[in-house]
Amino acid sequence: MQIGTGAAASRRAIAGIGRVLLWSGGSIWIGRDAGRVETHAHHAIQVALSLDAGFLMSEGRGEWREHRGAIVMPHRSHRFDGCGSRMAMLFVEPETAQGRALCERYGSADITDLAHDTAQALVRPLSAAYAANAPNETLVALGQQAVAALVGQIPAAGSVDPRISHAIAWMRARLESPVSLNEAAAIAHLSPSRFRHLFVAQTGVSFRAYLLWARVERAVATAMEGQSWTVAAQDAGFADSAHLSRTCRRMFGIAPATLVRE
Repeated sequence: MQIGTGAAASRRAIAGIGRVLLWSGGSIWIGRDAGRVETHAHHAIQVALSLDAGFLMSEGRGEWREHRGAIVMPHRSHRFDGCGSRMAMLFVEPETAQGRALCERYGSADITDLAHDTAQALVRPLSAAYAANAPNETLVALGQQAVAALVGQIPAAGSVDPRISHAIAWMRARLESPVSLNEAAAIAHLSPSRFRHLFVAQTGVSFRAYLLWARVERAVATAMEGQSWTVAAQDAGFADSAHLSRTCRRMFGIAPATLVRE
């Protein structure tokens, strides 16, 4: 969801006004005036919740369907239209234990409609906290609680291989610098070829694609803290803001320049 205020925001297209907050393995994008986002696909599982009447989604360029809450599996092309409502978007990394549990429970469809009562129960505390301008920590905690409620009990085999987890943590700690597959493989104590194969098997995506996803997340979070998009792109290790813009459009269907902090 995009974020904008004031006269400058009114002169350009926006797809929402709010906050973007990250935690290890996930994030929450929450705000108002949510608009249309064109066809895109991203690495994370998406849990979309309307804090108002509802929203529209479609698989790729298929038929629009109305939802109060919906779960989108990773790497699935879809469109979104918030219809001007308030929205909370939760993103969960599929290689986390919670992400794997969500994929196991809801992975039979690209987009799963959540029952109205289920969506209502998840939305109620988020809506109240957002309306009260709750601190970031409260919104993050409520987002994590909503994910936990959808996941339920996590299977014992739900964790990613610790070698890949260690490499991901190492990579995320230095996104502002060049990061190579060979370096990550060395951190995981694996050969580059074995690491490449295991990384895809454990995360469902190539190392390069995951690195781009992590960098987009970092850039968005940095900009939402008040930095310029140029600084945010540099902080996340992009060559320039144009590279960030292209990647953000592909993964979220939006240009980062339309994201302005509430």
